[in-house]
Formats: sequence, C-alpha cells, structure tokens
Amino acid sequence: MKKIIIFASGSGTNAERITTYFQEKGNAEVTLIITNNPQAGVLSRAKHLGVPTLVADRNVLYHSEIVLSLMKQLQPDLIVLAGFLWKFPTPIIEAFPNRIINIHPALLPKYGGKGMYGHFVHEAVIAHGESESGITIHYVNEHYDQGTIIYQAKTEVERSDNAERLAEKIHSLEYRHLPEVIERLLFP
Repeated sequence: MKKIIIFASGSGTNAERITTYFQEKGNAEVTLIITNNPQAGVLSRAKHLGVPTLVADRNVLYHSEIVLSLMKQLQPDLIVLAGFLWKFPTPIIEAFPNRIINIHPALLPKYGGKGMYGHFVHEAVIAHGESESGITIHYVNEHYDQGTIIYQAKTEVERSDNAERLAEKIHSLEYRHLPEVIERLLFP
C-alpha cells in the first residue's frame, strides 16, 4: 500500500477529499496529516477519518529534526501540501526529492509567491481582469510556487464573479483533479 503524508494549514477539505478517495480505492492511504495551526479544521477532519495528526510549530518544523525524522521513519511515497501556508523546509525537500507536491489556486506562474494564497489569489485574478483562472499542481522546491508544473486545470472567470464565487470554482477543480493526479504519480 502506498503511503501519503499531507501538510495543511486550514479547514482540510482537500485533505479530506484525498483521504476518502484513497480509502475508497484501497490502493494508498494517508498515514499522517501535519499542520502548523493548532486551531486548523483539518485536525477535526483527520480525527473523524481516523488519520493520525501532528501539530508542528515553527520551532518543531524549522529548528528541530522531529518532523524530518518522523517522515524518514514513515517513508511516504508522496508528500502533499494541500493548503499549507508556510515555506516548506529545505531539509525535507532534500530528503524527499520529487516526492513533494503542492496545489496552488491559480495558473502559475501568475499569482504565485509569498502571500499569494486563498482569497488573496482570487482577488488578484479578478482585479487584473483575467478571463480564466484555475489550479496548478507542481513539485515543491526551495522557492514559493516555482517547482516543475505537473498539471493545470482551468475555469472561466466571469464578469459577475467575486473572490468567493471564484474560490468555489477553484475548490471544485481541486477536489476533482488533485486525487487523480496523486494517483497517477503513485501508480505511473
């Protein structure tokens, strides 16, 4: 059975979708969900799904070997950043080359980088009058949103869209495509 570790900072809807997708398939499992936010909704979703969790503050994530040691012990086949808002630690990137992916709520290379997450991305897309937006699934490197692109899916930005409506469209793309892309990476 293939093993997935998820990093998330927020509500955890993508983490839940990935977990249930592979529970239904039975060919992979989410073995751990790590969050930097002790109040994150992903913690209650993980508990409901029976997935172990770890809360890692800045000290634990960046200034200790705790997370890296745990990940080396678990030996995940893939690490998925699903709404994880911090820059990913270089030692983990180096320990798991080409096994860490991120989902970004825009069509990179536009609207990426530090501070470009959630509603900030959608507001920027609308403010710049873009006719389309979408999702980008990419490998993680030491720079925000600059890893090799694996997959993109698009949606139309309509004149009547606001940031909330665009976010709904983007979430729909995420829920549909992210588990499928993960499966293709795990089972090429």
